[in-house]
Amino acid sequence: MPGMVLFGRRWAIASDDLVFPGFFELSLRVVWWIGILTLYLLHRGKLDCAGGALLSSYMIVLLVLLAVIICTLSAIVCVSMKGTICNPGPRKSMPKLLYIRLLLFLPEMVWASLGAAWITDDIQCDRTVVNGIIATVIVRTQTWCPATLQQASPFSISSRTVSGTARSLTRSSPIPRGPPSCRTRTAEYDLVGGDQLSCHFGSILQTTGLQYRDFIHISFHDKVYELPFIVALDHRKESVVVAVRGTMSLQDILTDLSAESESLNLECGVQDCSAHKGISQAARYVYQRLVNDGILSQAFSIAPEYRLVVVGHSLGAGAAALLAIMLRSSYPQVRCFAFSPPRGLLSKSLYEYSKTFIVSLVLGKDVIPRLSVTNLEDLKKRILRVIAHCNKPKYKILLRGCRYELFGGNPDNFPTELDGGAQGHLTQPLLGEQSLLTHGSPTYSFSSDSPLESPTKYPPLYPPGRIIHLEEEGASGRFCRAAAQYSARWAHESQFSKILIGPKMLTDHMPDVLVKALDSVVSDRAAYVFCPPGGGSNVDMV
Repeated sequence: MPGMVLFGRRWAIASDDLVFPGFFELSLRVVWWIGILTLYLLHRGKLDCAGGALLSSYMIVLLVLLAVIICTLSAIVCVSMKGTICNPGPRKSMPKLLYIRLLLFLPEMVWASLGAAWITDDIQCDRTVVNGIIATVIVRTQTWCPATLQQASPFSISSRTVSGTARSLTRSSPIPRGPPSCRTRTAEYDLVGGDQLSCHFGSILQTTGLQYRDFIHISFHDKVYELPFIVALDHRKESVVVAVRGTMSLQDILTDLSAESESLNLECGVQDCSAHKGISQAARYVYQRLVNDGILSQAFSIAPEYRLVVVGHSLGAGAAALLAIMLRSSYPQVRCFAFSPPRGLLSKSLYEYSKTFIVSLVLGKDVIPRLSVTNLEDLKKRILRVIAHCNKPKYKILLRGCRYELFGGNPDNFPTELDGGAQGHLTQPLLGEQSLLTHGSPTYSFSSDSPLESPTKYPPLYPPGRIIHLEEEGASGRFCRAAAQYSARWAHESQFSKILIGPKMLTDHMPDVLVKALDSVVSDRAAYVFCPPGGGSNVDMV
């Protein structure tokens, strides 16, 4: 786990990170050595030419040098496979091996330079041998930089920016394929923000299947605490729909990161009205635009019998939920559908209040509906505990994770063994949870410098409304997956009180994946929503 110390400096790479890069270079060197040996054995009888002695000596010394390098790389790989993440003792010889490997680059460079000089001479030998030496020199110049030190740590996690969209307007029919058209016709709706060529609006038209005349207001205005949104008429459901966009820009990310709790002045008769600061300010901005600018009044003047529906995804789902709470005093029949909302959104009292008119949908192990400041702190501690207890080498954990990602299967079939050996299987392929919660690590102590030390600034926050959890039935790999089947059931917010680590924790948040899962549930007549204990839901489903 700790970075290695070489040349008096600690590097951001551990001694157990060299298994895969070392094996890769070792494979190349072995193939190279076999090729040179084959070339020498087949053509050594043709080296009795001018300069042939030099070429013969070059190839013999090259074979010996490669053999020494291969032995050194084999030792590096074998030593890197020893020990565990938090037990680098069996790998204490790694720095010496790396010094030896680095020293071997000096004779490599010298011998490659000599080979290049000899080849430039007018050597009258078999062209196959000469071409083989030229290839050797070229390949050698490409391997002067040690591959074992170029490889970054395999524990670096790539992440992609979560994008939200007003997909909740989508019909149950498939989305038409083909590029959206950029219109230049005169708009029949209010347009705010930068969509001069109407490309964004063309995409919205194609996605929703609505007509120009169905849109009341479209805002692409995007700043910190100010989210894009649209207001449209859904004649099929007889609803005025307000759709709030999720995270798609740096400004949206800054809104997400304003995770402190702030008090709200709401006319809902609920005490302790507090919520996520950034999202509540974004919801207040949309509220002021809808009410002060008369956008909702305009919509209901066209369709006075329609009811108000607020939807959003991700950041937009959180803003939509708070917007619905703000609008409820003026529009008692308002309904909100929050797709993949963040967990750290509402105080306990607001969460209970929102159950009567807000429904949240969560797919699988989506990390965002489990994301809050307290959950991140809990995840950090659990990761440290798991690492401290794990007695599997890092390369085995990575191989099992790759196997799970490629071929699927049940995570319980990929346990990470813990010290003691009798603590049972873990619930995740990489990080265990339940068993570690009852087995503390004497090796690590956790710092008290935590955001949880400020309960006023970061109190526990909850997701909005009642929650429908879409769960995948069975498991599948990336390259051998059948059509995923999902079931839908009511879930309690406590089921999302911990961040789960898994291959789909990010992809389950993508709006297109969520739409496909919803289509699967809707199209499968056997799928249904289990009513929560103690009676049915008070929320009307549309």
